[in-house]
Amino acid sequence: MHRQFLSSAGMLGLTALLVAHFAYGTLSNEPTDSTRDGKLHPLPIHTDTTLNIVEALSSRHYVSATLDDELSSRIFDAYIKDLDPSRSYLLQSDIDQFEIYRYQMDDTLQRGNIDPAFQIFNRYHERIINRLAKIVETLKLGLDQFDFSIDESLVLDHSDEAWASKETELDELWRKRLKNSVLNLKLTDKEDDKILELLLKRYENRLSRSKQTNSEDVYQLYMNAFTSTYDPHTQYFSPRTSENFNINMSLSLEGIGAVLQREDEFTKVVSLVPAGPADKSKLLYPDDKIIAVGQGIKGEMVDVVGWRLDEVVQLVRGKKNSVVRLEIIPKDTKDHSSHIIKITRNTVKLEEQSAKSKIIEIEQFGHVHKIGVIDIPTFYIDFKALQHKDKNYKSTTRDVRDLLRELKQAEVDGIIIDLRDNGGGSLREANFLTGLFINRGPTVQIQNKRKHVDILKDDDPRTAYDGPLAILVNRLSASASEIFAGAIQDYQRGLVIGSQTFGKGTVQSLIPLNRGQLKLTQAKFYRISGESTQHQGIKPDIEFPARYDSETIGESTLDQPLPWDQIKPTKYQLKSDLGQMIPELRSLHEQRIRDDPEFIFMRDALQYRKELNNENEITLNRAARIQRKEAMDTFWVSLENKKRIAKGLQPISSLDELDDNEPAAPQTAASGITSPATTENSGQEKLQGNELAGLSSPAAEGSVAEKPAGPAIAEDADAYLLETGNILLNLLNLSTRTAKKNMRDPAS
Repeated sequence: MHRQFLSSAGMLGLTALLVAHFAYGTLSNEPTDSTRDGKLHPLPIHTDTTLNIVEALSSRHYVSATLDDELSSRIFDAYIKDLDPSRSYLLQSDIDQFEIYRYQMDDTLQRGNIDPAFQIFNRYHERIINRLAKIVETLKLGLDQFDFSIDESLVLDHSDEAWASKETELDELWRKRLKNSVLNLKLTDKEDDKILELLLKRYENRLSRSKQTNSEDVYQLYMNAFTSTYDPHTQYFSPRTSENFNINMSLSLEGIGAVLQREDEFTKVVSLVPAGPADKSKLLYPDDKIIAVGQGIKGEMVDVVGWRLDEVVQLVRGKKNSVVRLEIIPKDTKDHSSHIIKITRNTVKLEEQSAKSKIIEIEQFGHVHKIGVIDIPTFYIDFKALQHKDKNYKSTTRDVRDLLRELKQAEVDGIIIDLRDNGGGSLREANFLTGLFINRGPTVQIQNKRKHVDILKDDDPRTAYDGPLAILVNRLSASASEIFAGAIQDYQRGLVIGSQTFGKGTVQSLIPLNRGQLKLTQAKFYRISGESTQHQGIKPDIEFPARYDSETIGESTLDQPLPWDQIKPTKYQLKSDLGQMIPELRSLHEQRIRDDPEFIFMRDALQYRKELNNENEITLNRAARIQRKEAMDTFWVSLENKKRIAKGLQPISSLDELDDNEPAAPQTAASGITSPATTENSGQEKLQGNELAGLSSPAAEGSVAEKPAGPAIAEDADAYLLETGNILLNLLNLSTRTAKKNMRDPAS
């Protein structure tokens, strides 16, 4: 298998793609479950896979760590934390019994023995099944059991609480959680029978999903607890997870182009990829239910009612030009009658995550200027197509080069590369993309575990664009985004604007295993200036109010991150004297936003959200909750009106008056605040959640529209984009002024 060098940010995880597709060279047909006596057990192949992972971590990981008792203890703690992060299912007595394994995991892993992990999981699995069953039975008693007039509160983040010493303590915790869920729904004016129906369905589905946990789920969870003790971005990918990863990197797949989710016991079609095989067939539609799948024209129809979603997807997958038959219940069928359709699989392009462009218009000094914006959601490349020398292989650099050509033809005055929320991707693409904006030179330094440094370079003297450039980033811009933004900043080729980035400065490669793949950290990358981006990230030349709290999001907040350091800078030549202009640009920016209603709104809103997020208890008294909701609504209405009045708009009396498309503060009034712990997700639900809960990938839901003749003029743009455009125009004016001055006074 072609080794894929990545810089993708592990903090964002894998986006599970719920599209029926063909997997590239994985072991997807092998068994995923081994159940005996009602308990889960390792698969025979897991022994060799474990030995492969242990060897790879020992010999090839950037960090040299000894698999000893100290590491064993950390693996033990990481595994327990991943299983029950909010301490909602296990008891202190369970933890005490598990303690016998604390210093055994190093020895058992080196033998390929993962029985301790399954012993622990089976106890935990028993606890979660019993707990969810008890919740369902509690709900069946009705909602009259909850008294909303008494004063009591719920701790939102339970992760730092002591383990419950007895079952009754957990009963009380879950009673309050259920009460909170009921109160949330009551405050949205839902009727009691609808609330009960919704909550019963929610927990019955969770119970059903939990019962479908298989051995591969447990193995992946345990292996990732093990790998996380080396660094947060080293991960084991099961065969099916590997398939999703390959698709996310290539933005293409072979299948029918249907996004699926589980609804009760059925697999439901969420949406169809436009121009995909299913869409073109006119036989399958959103909300249709798939109840059986057959391969080819004569293959046996396999009933899939009650199946895990990933297993249904596995059956619908297949090679290009092959036929799949689906027995469906159409959405508009009242008697639940079904019929069989057949669809020929083909290549499906997932364009939503591709780079795309638009033009925004900005008025400055009495003139309207056009600014081109290229949004890059991820650094993608179709490794398989590249390896097979497909001239039309998908890649970030190829797409951006085409977009730059279109924007230059549209005679834009400057270009913004929008990397907000871009978590990374292909290291190769970060290097090549930099080359579109510089004539030649180094782009990034890579140091391996032996401290040997390789330097990636752009050797092409040509540039695709040499005009005014700004890179817009935020806290979720990570890894490959940081490589690109850091190089542009070091060369002074363009301005980096926004908020401090994530701070992931490690490089991973995909190593094929006998089952699945290992994403292994093998190197650290450094800017050409010699600075690492670990923890520190990229600091913008001009800073905007941050949308994300750096104390809760970022490399520095993860477990076991590698440290910040620096190495010797490499030789490179600045592309401009941009650094001299930054103080004046910053001053112009600060003057402009001082009274800007949008920026004032964002600063105040961010401060208020931060105050809310610091709260860790919420009242379960209905009157107090209503009062709290009213206070929050009052704040948001007041803040919104302050902005509207400043912009000459009519004030509102209620948030309900805002248009659905009009940006406003998140409406957290009903539920108060949330934290990761309040999701109550267990370890196995983290493994199954994306697929089994039916959360579909944005990439899969994107359209494959006809390519326009050129970039469209955006009807509106967010405040950050508009201000970045203004800064870019200031840069253009300063550059022109400096050039004229130099012409008048060459000696200076």
